[in-house]
Amino acid sequence: MVKKSFVFGALVVAFALCCCIAPVSAVILEVTVKGQVSTVYPAKNTLTIRNPMQYGCDYPAGKDPVCSWTPMDTRTLTGTVPDSAAFKVFKGDETLVATSLGGAGEKWITLAKLSGSRPTDEFVTDIVGDPRTISIPLIGDFAVETETVPDCNACTGTICKANASNVTWKGTGKTLLEKTLNPGESFVYNGRNDGSSVTVKFVSGQAAAQLCPGKAGMTGPQPVSVYVISVVPPIKGRQIDIRTATTTRPDEALTMLPPESPVTPVPPPTKSGAALPAVAIGALAVIGLLSPRMRR
Repeated sequence: MVKKSFVFGALVVAFALCCCIAPVSAVILEVTVKGQVSTVYPAKNTLTIRNPMQYGCDYPAGKDPVCSWTPMDTRTLTGTVPDSAAFKVFKGDETLVATSLGGAGEKWITLAKLSGSRPTDEFVTDIVGDPRTISIPLIGDFAVETETVPDCNACTGTICKANASNVTWKGTGKTLLEKTLNPGESFVYNGRNDGSSVTVKFVSGQAAAQLCPGKAGMTGPQPVSVYVISVVPPIKGRQIDIRTATTTRPDEALTMLPPESPVTPVPPPTKSGAALPAVAIGALAVIGLLSPRMRR
């Protein structure tokens, strides 16, 4: 009996330790949708999406998750924007991905503008809000990673105010630049010499309290931050079809035209060249006048 009691007690202690060292867990639901911008209303700080589709995944046993977009049973969703910069990016009819906190709509924490006509061609050109909620890659083979730095003297529960953000710019999987931004600061990376650039502004943010000493093991709301990210893609040749070669039809493959060759202008005729027809006409006229006399 003593041995069984000891084992039971050890299990209880182990479970308690696991609870103490467990990482912070997000408890507020995040809903990600895709659709088209219907209306923007700066006076009320809102943006409305029409024909929304919700992103979700199924997890079959022993298999990889299957994720897809499913039409929702509502025609529109309206929510407040994370920052007024959204009204410079979205004017109406743009395709976007949006994530809301606490349910569908009401409060957008991320808005991402999409480029591309089919799901396999979609890339993000602009983000306003928290980029961690967007799984679609940035255009131009770029990526931006962010990590907020907590102010451990300004924490409430699971959330601390962020006094900075460590930002990493990446291209084709390689690190291009690392920089720490304070709230309100921005930086532009344009070092690839191909006309491309990635601008990142850290507006404001929160960080997980577990990053501070003695704060681990809490469960509560997840930290949310606001960034403004804008990508200018590399300059390429004229693209007449943005569909990729993943399609089953070879004639639907991506076709790139080379840059247009300069057209050599045709020089205007010289004076001597222009006078030649007039001389010929004059000679014919003289022959016409002399012909009757020659017949006599």
